[in-house]
Amino acid sequence: MAHTRAYREILEQSRRHWRILALVATATVLLIIAGVLLRPRDAAPGPASAAPPRPRERVMVEVLNGTRRQGAARAATRLLRSQGFDVVFLGNADSLSPRTQVLVRRGDSAKARYVSAALGGGTVAIDIDTLRRVDVSVILGDDFQAKQALHP
Repeated sequence: MAHTRAYREILEQSRRHWRILALVATATVLLIIAGVLLRPRDAAPGPASAAPPRPRERVMVEVLNGTRRQGAARAATRLLRSQGFDVVFLGNADSLSPRTQVLVRRGDSAKARYVSAALGGGTVAIDIDTLRRVDVSVILGDDFQAKQALHP
């Protein structure tokens, strides 16, 4: 009889532990669901999509048209200048480029990442060339989409 009573006590303790575990699991699931539902709709999905911080000093940029489309460099220049960049030169690239490239010419790559974000894309690479007298060179590729008409 004592043996059965001890068994029942152990069984009852086990049931209490399982109930507590189920309660904790349910609360955790509810908190996760509430966090997802209460998250602002316009929140960025993660840090990878966040725009880099704006550089403190001015960013000197040159824009080169690596496409066959006339006016692409002018459209990119207008876009960059409207966002506060100092575009000091625009012209044609030496060759055609399928993809937009944003090249670090001097300084750190944060400036180039900021230019890339302002353009809406572009591969950032380091190609130091202090003779160019710019912080960043942009070579527009066929993937560049002007947000305004190419011709004035």
